[in-house]
Amino acid sequence: MSMNKRCAGLTLGLGVLLLSGCSTWNQMTGSEESVDYKSTVAGDPLSIPPDLTQANRDAHFRAPEGSATLSEYQQSQRAQQSSGAADRILPTTSGVSVMRDGDLRWLTIDKPAEEIYPKIIDFWGEQGFTIHSQDPRAGLMETDWAENRAKIPEGWIRSALGSIIDQVFDSGERERFRTRVERVNGKTEVYISHQQMVETPTPDGAAFKWVFGKEDPGLNAAMLARLMVFLGTDVQSAQNMVAQAEKGTGQAQVIQATEGQAALTLGEPFDRAWRRVGVAIDSAGFAVDDRDRSAGDYFIRYLDSDTGEKIEQPNIIGRLFGGKNTAAATPYRIHVAEQGSTSVVTVLDQNGQVQDTDTAKRIIGVLSSHMTSQ
Repeated sequence: MSMNKRCAGLTLGLGVLLLSGCSTWNQMTGSEESVDYKSTVAGDPLSIPPDLTQANRDAHFRAPEGSATLSEYQQSQRAQQSSGAADRILPTTSGVSVMRDGDLRWLTIDKPAEEIYPKIIDFWGEQGFTIHSQDPRAGLMETDWAENRAKIPEGWIRSALGSIIDQVFDSGERERFRTRVERVNGKTEVYISHQQMVETPTPDGAAFKWVFGKEDPGLNAAMLARLMVFLGTDVQSAQNMVAQAEKGTGQAQVIQATEGQAALTLGEPFDRAWRRVGVAIDSAGFAVDDRDRSAGDYFIRYLDSDTGEKIEQPNIIGRLFGGKNTAAATPYRIHVAEQGSTSVVTVLDQNGQVQDTDTAKRIIGVLSSHMTSQ
C-alpha cells in the first residue's frame, strides 16, 4: 500500500511537471533569476500607514476639483481614467540610479520619500513577504522570515513533487530583509539589507538548530534590481545599471577599532561613514527608533547579556515564525562624527554621554564585524 501511494504521487507529480508552463521550464534551465520567496508567517494583507495612504492614486477616491456641473465632472472622470490606465500598467519611474561604495549598493530616486515608501511596501508583498514591522518616521520596514523556494535542489522529480506537496521539502535557509529610506539633498535613497539563518546539524548530529548565516551582498543587489523593475524600469535597463555600478567601484576603506575603547575610526569622510554605519546597523538587526543625520546620530535599542549576545525572546524558532521579543531593550545612540579626513563612531546614552562600558564595546564590535564584511 505504501509503495502504491508513492507511485501514485510520483505519477501525479510527473503529470504536473509536464503540464507546467514556461515559467517552470525557464527556472529549470536557469533562464530566470532563482529567487522565489514564500513567507513562513501568515499575515494580514500589507497595510499602509495612515499618513502614507495610496487612496489618492485611484480616480474613484479623488474629490472632484473645479467641476461645476455633473456633465463636467463625468467628463473629467473619464479623462482621469483614460490617462491613468497607462500609469497603472507598468508605470514608469524616471530618475532612478544605482549607486555603489565597495560592496554597498543603494538606489537614488528623484521622488519624495512619501511617494516611494508605500510602493516599497507593495514591492515586498509582491515578492512573497509579509511585513513584520514598519516605522514611516524612521523610514524603516522589515519583513518576516521567508524561505527562498528556488534554493531547493531542482531535480525534476523533486521539483514536480514540491509543486504538489509544498511542505515536504525545505531549503534549510531563511532570510528577512530590512529596507531603509533616507532623504538626501532633495532625493530619496533606498537601502536593502538582509539577515540569513541556516539550519545546521548539532555537533553530535542528533538534531538541527538554526544559526545565523553570512549576508550576501549579491542578494541585496538582486532585490534592488527587482525594486527598480517594480518602480517602472525595464528589466534590461535595471540589469545594465547594476552591472555598470559593479564596474565602477573602489576598495572599501580600512576600518580600525580603538583598542580598549568603545570607538571605531573610519578612514572616510562623514557622508561615506554615515552610510556605512547605517548599513551595518541594518545588517546587524538592531532595533532603530529614529536617526538624525545632521547630528550624526542613530537612535537604537540594544538588549545585551554577559556573553555579548543579543537577547531575543522567545527562542530562535519563535523568531523565525513570528515570536515577539518580551524583554526590555536599552536605548542608545550610535554617533558618527567627522574628524578631519576620518570619522569616529561612538556609543552614547539617552542623555548624549559617551559610553565606554562593556556593552558599548560589544555594540562597536558588532558594527565593526559587519562593516569589515561590506
